[in-house]
Amino acid sequence: MQRINPQNLKMALLAGCGATLCISSLATLEQLIPQTIWLMAPFGATMVLLFALPESPLAQPRNIFCGHLLTSLVGLIILNTLGVSPLALGLAVGLGIAVMMLTHTVHPPAGANPLVVMLTAQHWDFLYMPVASGVALILAFGWLYHNLLCRRQYPQKWF
Repeated sequence: MQRINPQNLKMALLAGCGATLCISSLATLEQLIPQTIWLMAPFGATMVLLFALPESPLAQPRNIFCGHLLTSLVGLIILNTLGVSPLALGLAVGLGIAVMMLTHTVHPPAGANPLVVMLTAQHWDFLYMPVASGVALILAFGWLYHNLLCRRQYPQKWF
């Protein structure tokens, strides 16, 4: 059995704690403010990048914020123009990826957003709640967590 490096253990526990606190905070807001959605599944994957790999270009605020917003917008446009079909679902994900690449805002967890939007028949206000507001809180939490608690600089670059 391989021995766990104490530094790796510390980093893994810090990342896990950060993700736990962030998602728990969003879930608590959802309970405190009825009729609002603060969580969506792709945010769970965002936690991996934000807390385990905060130096990654994919974990920087521009990528997280714009990646989630743009792919959700693509999903809404396809949903409202083509409806939901196997081709439309594939097209929405493919266009979402293309838009992120062209805008230099690739954030892999956001690739799931068009599916979330289309399979749950979301409305335009989904862009504001949970996408923009949720991501803004995630980024604020990530900044506080990394800079104040972990004493390391995050982000490497804001936008």
